[in-house]
Amino acid sequence: MAGRGEIVAGSYEQIVFGFRVLPGEQEWKLEPSFSHHAHTASLSALAASEQFVATGSRDETVQLYDMKTRTEHGALLHHEGTVSCLEFYGTSHLLSGGEDGLLCVWSTKTWDCLKSIRAHTGHVTSLSVHPSGKLALSVGTDKKLRTWNLITGRSAFIKNIKQNAHLVQWSPDGDKYVVAVHDKLDVYSLESASVTGTLTFRSRVSSVSFLKNTLLAVAGDDESVRVYDLDSEKCVCEFKAHENRVKAVQSFTADEECVLVTASNDGFIKLWKLSMETPEEVRLLGQVNTTARLTCLSVWRPGTGKEHAAEQSEVSASVSVHLEKDTALPPGKKRVKIAHEEVILEEDSSSTTHTKKKKKKLKV
Repeated sequence: MAGRGEIVAGSYEQIVFGFRVLPGEQEWKLEPSFSHHAHTASLSALAASEQFVATGSRDETVQLYDMKTRTEHGALLHHEGTVSCLEFYGTSHLLSGGEDGLLCVWSTKTWDCLKSIRAHTGHVTSLSVHPSGKLALSVGTDKKLRTWNLITGRSAFIKNIKQNAHLVQWSPDGDKYVVAVHDKLDVYSLESASVTGTLTFRSRVSSVSFLKNTLLAVAGDDESVRVYDLDSEKCVCEFKAHENRVKAVQSFTADEECVLVTASNDGFIKLWKLSMETPEEVRLLGQVNTTARLTCLSVWRPGTGKEHAAEQSEVSASVSVHLEKDTALPPGKKRVKIAHEEVILEEDSSSTTHTKKKKKKLKV
């Protein structure tokens, strides 16, 4: 990622920020690369693939940005209500979830909505795609944890967790996943689909990031970040990251070093160096003040999708066979042009007219 990757952050002020990561011997710099008034309401979700950045908002839209050409790529207008979660699978698909209870699968080649699933009777609060690309998890305000078969586009398993979870995340190896319910984090085994451990915090869990398969960074509604060993279920590191609550954490590897990225309501984005052998040793690498109230965070890396190209190609081919739309549209749907591509929108007599958006350069 050295000198090529970027940190992308969204804010309450409807602005999305981009910063280039410039490593140094002692101090790393975050150089502004772009800022854009992305939405008409606060940003609620961010996701990045090899080419695109997607932002979700309370204004019900998903905005797309081409990071290679540095232009707006259009908007996806399928959801009614806040877009609460976004996640890319490699370079082939984008998944979105919203307050309308829908889980949508989008093709990043054509930006067609390949599948629109009524995932939860309440809001979809979080989703996570398995590293294989064949499964996805979602949680919602209907107190259910659902497993989805992305090959068939159908529900594979439903678990009643008796509480409203707001966060779910697969581990890098895909053999376990974590589910957050307020101040509690349950660790599940994929093989048994049961809880193997529970971590409890002083405040609501706001964000998590796997540093490796058994090492998890957790941020809550306070100023600290904690790192847990999931095998021993012990906190191996805790440090004060910000002056206000930490809203989001992400991580990436640079020159075989683990770098943790944190964003807060205090406006700061910070980079932290963690050692995998001695995770209790943490050092601040660099920081930048956006002067905005940050809500979400993602790391854009230009070469990410190529690492699993062969595996992804196989999965994408299977997904395309089962999720491809028919040329003739069923009643109640219409075809809308967006950035020279097409998506399918549910027809609603009360809905406003969806307009085509032109490409615009991002502000540097």
